[in-house]
Amino acid sequence: MTVHDHVHGHGHAHRHDRANVGQPAFIAALAVTLGYALIELGGGIWSGSLALTSDAGHMFSDALALALAAGAAWLALRPPGRKHSYGLARAEVIGATLNGLLMLGIIVFLVVEAVQRLLDPKPVAAPAVMIIAAVGLVVNAAVAFILSRGHRNFNVRGALVHVMGDLLSSVAALIAGAVIYVTGWITIDPILSLVIAALILMTTLRLLRDTLHVLMEGVPQAVDLGEVGGALASLPGVSVVHDLHVWSIGADRTALSAHLEVERMSDWPEMLYSAQQILKDRFGVDHVTLQPEVMAAHRPPRAAPVTLWPRGHRRS
Repeated sequence: MTVHDHVHGHGHAHRHDRANVGQPAFIAALAVTLGYALIELGGGIWSGSLALTSDAGHMFSDALALALAAGAAWLALRPPGRKHSYGLARAEVIGATLNGLLMLGIIVFLVVEAVQRLLDPKPVAAPAVMIIAAVGLVVNAAVAFILSRGHRNFNVRGALVHVMGDLLSSVAALIAGAVIYVTGWITIDPILSLVIAALILMTTLRLLRDTLHVLMEGVPQAVDLGEVGGALASLPGVSVVHDLHVWSIGADRTALSAHLEVERMSDWPEMLYSAQQILKDRFGVDHVTLQPEVMAAHRPPRAAPVTLWPRGHRRS
């Protein structure tokens, strides 16, 4: 991994991380997932199993997620330019958001089909369902193994959540086939399909919550804004920290900007270096913009409320 640190302007430090995002892992996982989704869809239609067909739909959504993730990860590696000064780091987040929205559509389809089956039950070829679902367990385990060996960026972590959901879906289809084979109770098939839809919904809502938080410039969940402000305010020579903002440029890259009131401007280079080290080592912030200001005896009124972290600030 190559890391470049730069300082310019009033104190601007950032890092370009050209880490391998595991493109071979994405492609291999995509091929396995898509291939088996086609087999499972055909088996579900042939056997008449909605649980198996719904699991195939889940795997198709995962295949699309992997394709979007691979393309978005490639775009995210493009360097900054005149039109995109941060580069295209958020392509991964946008791709994950699009995938989540598509999954919501799949959930609606599964629920409608399940309700129709509850109202109008149809026969199911239980042995075929059990065989195909059992193979699905093996396939999903293989995909999870492939992804776990790649770089753990936003897309890979999200894909792993969906693959684990696939494992549960395959288990549900296997149970439905076994129950129908032993008891003949075909209603279990649409019931478990609704369970699968609920599982997909939970993972989808978590995915959309996380991606929208990034797109809305939210403070990263791993960062405590008060703790960051207190750490900067504790630096020797810093009297007050204000206008502190922390946000995510992309899934794995955090940015920060803040105004620091200092006692002597001549001490700024040393304070800047100390601030950069604290932010990088303690909080993982790799893109820092700090604005020094000479300490004001009487701070002018502000147009909007601004949170201040004075010297000696401690988290309550």
